[in-house]
Amino acid sequence: MRFAAICNGEKRTVVVRATIAADVVVFAHDQKAGVPIDASALKRERRDVTATPGAVGEIDDVAGKTSRRAMRAGQLADRRWLNESVLVKRNSKVTIVARNAGVEVHVAAEAMQSGKRGEVISVKNSTNGAVIRARVIGPDVVEPLDISSEGTR
Repeated sequence: MRFAAICNGEKRTVVVRATIAADVVVFAHDQKAGVPIDASALKRERRDVTATPGAVGEIDDVAGKTSRRAMRAGQLADRRWLNESVLVKRNSKVTIVARNAGVEVHVAAEAMQSGKRGEVISVKNSTNGAVIRARVIGPDVVEPLDISSEGTR
């Protein structure tokens, strides 16, 4: 970076080089592409992140995702290389979890399509055959979009 400094009326140009260091997530061991990343495969270290705008600070922001490319031990976790993992696969058995006013109901269902965390998919209630729209909230777990849906009764 180039700065202009004025001291006693005299102007000088000063060139400085700066680095940014932060505690970031790095891979503890090699990680294959496309395989869900386990929290035990990660650690936090203080690193220079000046040239890595996508550096991740929290292990929970990486765990459970997949990498689009193979990662080496010691390599920074970079948001640009991470994808959400598919948590529900088409035709798999899932659990619909409906919560309302402190009551939680679990209903068996079948996924009509695959989905990642936060995505809305169709699921078929195994009890009554009703198809509802539900949001993926975990591995083989969904929540109905409408708590009063006929598919969860």
